[in-house]
Amino acid sequence: MRITAQNLESLRRGFNAAFQRGLGQAAPQSDMVATTVTSTTSENVYGWLGKVPSVREWIGPRVVQNIAEHDYAIKNKPWELTIGVDKDDIEDDNLGIYPPLFEEMGRSTQAHKETLVFDLLKAGFTTPCYDGQNYFDTDHPVLDADGNEISVANTDGGSGSPWFLIDDSRSLKPIIFQSRRAFEFVAKDRPTDDNVFDLKEFRYGVDGRNNVGFGFWQFAWGSKQDLTASTYATGRAALLGMKGDYGRPLGIMPKALVVGPSLEGKANEILNAERDTSGATNVWKGTAKVVVVPWLA
Repeated sequence: MRITAQNLESLRRGFNAAFQRGLGQAAPQSDMVATTVTSTTSENVYGWLGKVPSVREWIGPRVVQNIAEHDYAIKNKPWELTIGVDKDDIEDDNLGIYPPLFEEMGRSTQAHKETLVFDLLKAGFTTPCYDGQNYFDTDHPVLDADGNEISVANTDGGSGSPWFLIDDSRSLKPIIFQSRRAFEFVAKDRPTDDNVFDLKEFRYGVDGRNNVGFGFWQFAWGSKQDLTASTYATGRAALLGMKGDYGRPLGIMPKALVVGPSLEGKANEILNAERDTSGATNVWKGTAKVVVVPWLA
């Protein structure tokens, strides 16, 4: 192939088309556990975390529900992925390997959000959230009905493979995915570009800016205990009974049991089997859906 502007433009369109095909191949699961927030600055401060507003009877003047200020910020990070195409491969029409590479570039770009979100969810047992406690912790501070501070848990610990119960119907999910700039396909493929002139390499890449952080800890239960009907019942009861400040029920309904591939069988046995291990009617059948996430492997 001759190195002409027309041929390079055709090549660029072909690589971009392969990239776009790859974008649609990775089925996203992160929207179930992550709320996407658009960012317009280098970082966003989520001072309002820690206060879930609730309706009250209007007696006398309005009561302003002041937001509890927390110094919890998510700083956007830059990300990139670049593929180099040798000039000799273009001249020799040795291009068959490149479309699959650009499709994989699309898949990797699509999977970037999945990786960030589920890596953070797994790290919740050792990573602090807005109140200074680890996201999954036994000592989250909450005010009881009398205004006294008490400790509330959204985990029962353990040391095995993690599993999670969430209410995926809430507008704010356990994880915040902060999007500053979506990934864009760019090319440095002019014969006068330094990478072509000095290295005889045409370069094509994507780059974007985003990051992840934690939302309300009350909206998720995380456990590393063995996944059994008993531990599932413990997590479900904890979420159903979760309260905010001053003893106010939050109305959380555990709708999804999120597991990695190694726990798929146990999860299906608890939620989809007609009978339990003793042969009795399985009372937990259908109480939540099983969601198997390969990113939790």
